[in-house]
Amino acid sequence: MNFESLDPGLAEFAPAMHSALDPVLDAHLNPNLLQNVELDPEGVALEALPVQESVHIMEGVYSELHSVVAEVGVPVSVSHFDLHEEMLWVGSHGGHATSFFGPALERYSSFQVNGSDDIRQIQSLENGILFLTKNNLKYMARGGLIIFDYLLDESEDMHSLLLTDSSTLLVGGLQNHVLEIDLNTVQETQKYAVEIPGVTIMRQTNRFFFCGHTSGKVSLRDLRSFKVEHEFDAFSGSLSDFDVHGNLLAACGFSSRLTGLACDRFLKVYDLRMMRAITPLQVHVDPAFLRFIPTYTSRLAIISQSGQCQFCEPTGLANPADIFHVNPVGPLLMTFDVSASKQALAFGDSEGCVHLWTDSPEPSFNPYSRETEFALPCLVDSLPPLDWSQDLLPLSLIPVPLTTDTLLSDWPAANSVPAPRRAPPVDAEILRTMKKVGFIGYAPNPRTRLRNQIPYRLKESDSEFDSFSQVTESPIGREEEPHLHMVSKKYRKVTIKYSKLGLEDFDFKHYNKTLFAGLEPHIPNAYCNCMIQVLYFLEPVRCLIQNHLCQKEFCLACELGFLFHMLDLSRGDPCQGSNFLRAFRTIPEASALGLILADSDEASGKGNLARLIQRWNRFILTQLHQDMQELEVPQAYRGAGGSFCSSGDSVIGQLFSCEVENCSLCRCGSETVRASSTLLFTLSYPEDKTGKNYDFAQVLKRSMCLEQNTQAWCDNCEKYQPTIQTRNIRHLPDILVINCEVNSSKEADFWRIQAEAAFKMAIKKHGGEIKNKEFALADRKELGSPEGLLLCPSIEELKNVWLPFSIRMKMTKNKGLDVCNWTDGDEVQWGPARAEEEHGVYVYDLMATVVHILDSRTGGSLVAHIKVGETYHQRKEGVTHQQWYLFNDFLIEPIDKHEAVQFDMNWKVPAILYYVKRNLNSRYNLNIKNPIEASVLMAEASLARKQRKTHTTFIPLMLNEMPQVGDLVGLDAEFVTLNEEEAELRSDGTKSTIKPSQMSVARITCVRGQGPNEGIPFIDDYISTQEQVVDYLTQYSGIKPGDLDAKISSKHLTTLKSTYLKLRFLIDIGVKFVGHGLQKDFRVINLMVPKDQVLDTVYLFHMPRKRMISLRFLAWYFLDLKIQGETHDSIEDARTALQLYRKYLELSKNGTEPESFHKVLKGLYEKGRKMDWKVPEPESQTSPKNAAVFSSVLAL
Repeated sequence: MNFESLDPGLAEFAPAMHSALDPVLDAHLNPNLLQNVELDPEGVALEALPVQESVHIMEGVYSELHSVVAEVGVPVSVSHFDLHEEMLWVGSHGGHATSFFGPALERYSSFQVNGSDDIRQIQSLENGILFLTKNNLKYMARGGLIIFDYLLDESEDMHSLLLTDSSTLLVGGLQNHVLEIDLNTVQETQKYAVEIPGVTIMRQTNRFFFCGHTSGKVSLRDLRSFKVEHEFDAFSGSLSDFDVHGNLLAACGFSSRLTGLACDRFLKVYDLRMMRAITPLQVHVDPAFLRFIPTYTSRLAIISQSGQCQFCEPTGLANPADIFHVNPVGPLLMTFDVSASKQALAFGDSEGCVHLWTDSPEPSFNPYSRETEFALPCLVDSLPPLDWSQDLLPLSLIPVPLTTDTLLSDWPAANSVPAPRRAPPVDAEILRTMKKVGFIGYAPNPRTRLRNQIPYRLKESDSEFDSFSQVTESPIGREEEPHLHMVSKKYRKVTIKYSKLGLEDFDFKHYNKTLFAGLEPHIPNAYCNCMIQVLYFLEPVRCLIQNHLCQKEFCLACELGFLFHMLDLSRGDPCQGSNFLRAFRTIPEASALGLILADSDEASGKGNLARLIQRWNRFILTQLHQDMQELEVPQAYRGAGGSFCSSGDSVIGQLFSCEVENCSLCRCGSETVRASSTLLFTLSYPEDKTGKNYDFAQVLKRSMCLEQNTQAWCDNCEKYQPTIQTRNIRHLPDILVINCEVNSSKEADFWRIQAEAAFKMAIKKHGGEIKNKEFALADRKELGSPEGLLLCPSIEELKNVWLPFSIRMKMTKNKGLDVCNWTDGDEVQWGPARAEEEHGVYVYDLMATVVHILDSRTGGSLVAHIKVGETYHQRKEGVTHQQWYLFNDFLIEPIDKHEAVQFDMNWKVPAILYYVKRNLNSRYNLNIKNPIEASVLMAEASLARKQRKTHTTFIPLMLNEMPQVGDLVGLDAEFVTLNEEEAELRSDGTKSTIKPSQMSVARITCVRGQGPNEGIPFIDDYISTQEQVVDYLTQYSGIKPGDLDAKISSKHLTTLKSTYLKLRFLIDIGVKFVGHGLQKDFRVINLMVPKDQVLDTVYLFHMPRKRMISLRFLAWYFLDLKIQGETHDSIEDARTALQLYRKYLELSKNGTEPESFHKVLKGLYEKGRKMDWKVPEPESQTSPKNAAVFSSVLAL
């Protein structure tokens, strides 16, 4: 409601109807809301019409049921019927919110939302209520607890909000923009510019956003881009209210007169089909509010500020007999709302009263409301007496009150002494008399102790218990290993808890509140997830990989590019690298290097993950380098990779390769020099046992310019001789990759000793300036330094730190290399790094660290700290800054930069380091050109040797049939099982899924969604697989053994990559996929499809909190088709889904009549319950191949 357009002049006519009321505008109203306009004093009151008193409620006729005071004397600013529970919410001009339960308006909760500003709009969500004030958006539970409090800019003056879906919100006001806010991350995701400022009312249909402006105009905007599609100039003065129903838009407002603004008694009505105005509707009241109340007809309720209400048809004439009067306590009505069931109307007046009008004695606010939770009754007076003399009396008879104070059970572990309990050793007599049968020993009981009773000794001095002195005796300590208290929770191995719905109800947002995408860990060999993230956040690598496309079936660069594309599209949802890891498992070199782990080894953590990920790092760089060097690509796969590099060398080589010169000097004096290149370096630690302190730069230089004595062949001596081998750097790489090789306690001790020495030096350097972290943060805030820039580091930030954030390298004239640690303060002394590059001086900044987490209970895990650059934040969040993040599979969390270089060698061991040259992105072309062309949809040869033309079940697209943006494509996929599900039965008999079954796509079908050949497939590919199939699921998939074997199959057999490219092209071109259960299909195919390109009949024909309905039952109920008789056929399923979507558009009138479609769904669920969701068996089974459409396919 636009409060700025309220007409205070109507108060002058109030004495004619309420002689006892003061005709002055209420003192609590803000006069600034009237925008300094003079209202027309010549308005005429409705005095000639009789107003009846409230009478007994009659069915179908609205009359007053209850009135209640929300807040005495404070005007009600907004009212809202809860969409989920039987409650009415009201907000006041004093910023107070009150809720009333049921038609009796029993007070449920009351709390302060804002201390100074009025509440301007209320929106109910499933878990709470949204309150909008002038420059604040607050989300609170129905009981009053704050869920989040989002502060807007102080210059904002917000008036309206609109919930576009369950997690996206639009907020508008008197400024020239509208904000889009993500409710999951509580962040501003978009800022749409508004040509006409002053958006005070917003509505939405399935076609447009409707924005009402203070200038009297109503603009219709596109649902995706928010661009203006049409505009109605409704009133010359200001807009008061408008509403939309079906194809009609009705608005009321003020018109400009000579003396100012006057309330216009003509309602403007517009036809949204023709986009033009129809005959204005003249009413007999001064309209301030209006709503459509579509019960039997599309009637309008028009309300005046003085309390008069009139019902009329939007296309008919207003009848004075249809007027009733609300009796406000104050002179003006301030707010009006209609319940979702249309059975109740709520009015709020300027004296804080709320009036409920209904058309039945027992109305309901919503068609399907959930039960409301009420506070538990007080149990103090009903507590039983407690006899303290009874030792066995349970103390739980007295409930513990809710308190915010610290409980005794929360006693900190640092203030307690562990009391270990270790079982005593086996009695020597038992060991002496034991007889072994196999691996089982038997001995008579010496009866030296009581049965099942063991005396515990709690003395720390007892030598038996010395090694267990760190075990805590607490409920937590009994369930978890003691070392877990050392490992921070966010670094522990994350696992997915599966339910009967699989992953659908798993809350990934709990682990990742950013807009970056995590990676799921349940796929075999997913230990490399952290390294995939590192490569993705290297901008030149990301662009290069996504521009690459070749004809190899299993190309890691291609699959990595597809995965990077998914990470780009995701808005915080996790992705999975199943196709990439599938290609990875087929490469012989990966298996030869021991990079392919068995499921048992991966689950138990038998492999050394630190060594494994370092070998994987070397392997992936080498493999990508080789893939990029292949220059011959076919026409259909031509990409934009050439824009990076025109020579034979790959850009991976340009980025990572370091040119070195290996010199071998024999003791005979002969010297051999060979030039080569390396993609990474391995740290080589000094053998010095004197405890000397080293900078990281010194160790790095020693590792890069390595010198060692070894046996080598000498051509001069013609035999193996002891030689001195040295390595000199000729050209530095743009990205410096370092394997740390901390594989034993010796290297770990070296890191620990150097970190302790660096800590002592830092303490000495800063003197007494170093403080605890809390004091350091407080100092920074007092001095106004920006976030993340501490004037003085804290003690916590300096512990366990040896690694520098930046290093400086210089190539000397005698082919030497100088390496030193670099800090931001050095730039002042030496000058900017960019200027020194001309002299062979380069500064490298730390970009990522990959860490091995030691955890004996779970076998350990690998995580990555990554410095995410500005371009990624710009694309995802619309902001420009850099931030360090922790990537632990699907857990992503922002961290302090010092945490990325802190390594507690007891549980957090460095494995891989990535340093990048400063200003790296400016050296490369970062444009991405989609390498997938339309030719991938053309006809292709089948891999099957026995496949003949007569067996073809599809017709490829012609050139004139190429899909366009918005075209419909029916899609269905069938799957086979590669690994069975692993589950266990709990003690209560319930089933717990440990690891889900691993599925592989076996058949993909796409059918035309429009045109003369609608329903005819243009893709029907069977996917060849080299992996062993455990179950073909023939009953559900229609796939039989042999269908996927190229030697004996008669189907159109292709590779997964070939069909994947076809689907990627369709997604990129912007088609809309229609199918049943597409979420699972795209997940197994490993595709990320934007939500607005998916039309899933599972959700179109679904009611909230009800079961999902099968395609077979929907086809029988709506289309009178009986499908999936013996097995499933993807052509039949895709065609049926298309027909169901057409039926949905027909029943819902293209989505414009949700109420009528809701009745259809209600009948569907009632029929399903009666038939137990089973389709009656047909008298004679007919094959889908006998259908007319299928025959036409064969004829063609």
